[in-house]
Amino acid sequence: MTESTPKKPFAALYDALKAGQLSRREFTMRALALGVGMPIVSFVLRADIARASGARTVGFGVAAQGTTGAPAEGMDGRTRGEGGELRLIQWQAPSMLSPHVSTGTKEYLAAALIMEPMMHYLPDGTLIPNLVTEVPTVENGMLAEDLTSVTLTLQDGILWADGEPLTAEDVVFTYDWVINPDNAASSAGVWGAIQSMELIDDMTVQVVYGDPNANWFEPLAGTYWGAIYPKHVLDVEDAKAAHDAFLLNPVGTGPYKITSFSPNDQAVYEINENYREADKPYFATVNLKGGGDAASAARAVLQTGDFDYAWNLQVEPDVLAELEQGGRGVLRVAPGTSVERIAFQFADWTTETDGERAKLGTTNPTVGDKAVRQAVNLACQRDVISTELYAGEELEPPTANILTGIPAMTSPNTSWEFNLEEAARILDEAGWVMEGGVRAKDGVELSITYVTSINPVRQKEQAIIKQALEQIGFRVELKQVDAGVFFDGSAGNDQNINHFYNDLQMYTNGATTPIPVAYMLDWYAGPDNENVAQAANDWNAVNYGRYVNPEYDALLDQVRLETDIEAAAEMFIQMNDILIEDVAIVPLVNRAADKYAISTTLRDENVAMSDFETNYWNIANWNRTEE
Repeated sequence: MTESTPKKPFAALYDALKAGQLSRREFTMRALALGVGMPIVSFVLRADIARASGARTVGFGVAAQGTTGAPAEGMDGRTRGEGGELRLIQWQAPSMLSPHVSTGTKEYLAAALIMEPMMHYLPDGTLIPNLVTEVPTVENGMLAEDLTSVTLTLQDGILWADGEPLTAEDVVFTYDWVINPDNAASSAGVWGAIQSMELIDDMTVQVVYGDPNANWFEPLAGTYWGAIYPKHVLDVEDAKAAHDAFLLNPVGTGPYKITSFSPNDQAVYEINENYREADKPYFATVNLKGGGDAASAARAVLQTGDFDYAWNLQVEPDVLAELEQGGRGVLRVAPGTSVERIAFQFADWTTETDGERAKLGTTNPTVGDKAVRQAVNLACQRDVISTELYAGEELEPPTANILTGIPAMTSPNTSWEFNLEEAARILDEAGWVMEGGVRAKDGVELSITYVTSINPVRQKEQAIIKQALEQIGFRVELKQVDAGVFFDGSAGNDQNINHFYNDLQMYTNGATTPIPVAYMLDWYAGPDNENVAQAANDWNAVNYGRYVNPEYDALLDQVRLETDIEAAAEMFIQMNDILIEDVAIVPLVNRAADKYAISTTLRDENVAMSDFETNYWNIANWNRTEE
């Protein structure tokens, strides 16, 4: 059983396009027939247009001048607040609202109604202006030809929710705040690609990179990494107290502000009266209710109609199909780059070293052995998990790659198999000897803990994998943690994915930008291992497994500087292959960008779901269908 992507045929199509042997329409149709996603097709077409006109490509595409704004179907003639209440159910409730210290999607989602980036991504990866007047390009003079600097001009008249004007000082302050180690920002590794920011005037800032950067937009765009913070709120004498308050009641430029917030339960929003578009948002209030489970969330939209929208429905396909018969909503599946995976803790989390568990530099006595990780990999029935627990081969297929869903960057060099006989052979060869049904080596029992969030689908995944592991001599302790705790990045929460005080943990993550440097940071140690979650950074860095591989780090440093599409894609494939060969991670299923339920009364096209933005990024344009 293997999984691969036809990269070579796509490369041949691209060569034919460049040679003028195919029209852009023919290229598009043939690429889609190969299974190549529309985002990559769009990137390549924009690059071809740029090449033909002599324009300079920007990463994997050109951000076209005059790009239209965010989707806003049905907004003509609507007035601010006429839609009443919008009801969102998010079974993983947010614990705070400050995106630059967030580590869970649930927090990014809840903050997106308030906090905004300078630019957004459309679903195909195209950049559109948001707080700025236009997207920088070489043609408009705002992007340096050598890709070492970019100039950003803010729109006039944008106000923070408290009435203060947005200025370029806020942009520079955000950069300084994020890269300040004292703030333990989870986005520091992304913004660290910037060498400096310089104020040109009150509304203009120049961003300088140390080297040519095809991915210049990554820290400046999207609701995952790009939020701008208010200098006047956070740059005060007691900055820590100010940010503590900001966690629960942030001041933003977005369409809404917080009315009440109960962490791990409910967030209620009202219109930001200072929002720049006078006729938006359509909904007067938003009630984001958290808690419960994914099946209950689906039922609340699809069957009872108590809510308008439900996020991340990790529910068995037959259950969802039955609920959809309720007729109050419809199920949507947006293909994406997310991967359900098993991660390994490479450090010894059971022993305290220098006052710290899972201390970087220590070695996990079981999964620190590559043979053990190989056995885990071979004991995963990906096809069964995909078919029985997800949407199956067509929409959520089993995968051997941790970077997938972007065909040009999906490795054709990997494969997966379920093979307990081979797993047992590898363990035998490595000296893990069966003793009374459980293996041991040098006095260490092959006993592991395997944790994930509380969710019926994930508990069934655990059961399937545990049964296979026990057949080959593992002792497996299953653990489940409430999702609100598991994905809560608080420094004092030692049950979260950041601390990772277990041998295996299972969750989903995916690329949040078209050039997925930020995503691949999850295995990057960085200079002085600063990207590894540890006490020194309040466990808020993104390398939770304490994985250190100089070869991998060197490739990631190199791809940050690459401006050629094919060369960069090859580097991403190499990084994926390093992780898979080293069994640094076990990919299971290429999950959808989201599987969500939406009321039949809510206009679906304005959701514009993709992996590059949170689900609520365009909520200022959400509205109901005409009655």
